[in-house]
Amino acid sequence: MARPRAELPPPAALRLLVEEGGRLALRVTPGAKVEALEILDGRLLAKVRARSEDGKANEAVRDLLARALELAPSRLELLRGATSREKQFRILP
Repeated sequence: MARPRAELPPPAALRLLVEEGGRLALRVTPGAKVEALEILDGRLLAKVRARSEDGKANEAVRDLLARALELAPSRLELLRGATSREKQFRILP
């Protein structure tokens, strides 16, 4: 059985959360049953299936964000939170 597609907010809604310098903060839930991005009370929350082992969850979050923002994953750089649930990415030009 095919996995359901991730629930993603519109790219325009995500771009409103991007701070000065192209920074985007989010809270991650690794090991979730479904992949999703949601905006709750002005915060971005990400759920990914990947476990937080060997950076797999970080890569899954990068890929999910890239799909949602309609960017190449290489344009997203993890600035903070490699081992934390609170992460900050920067969108590269």
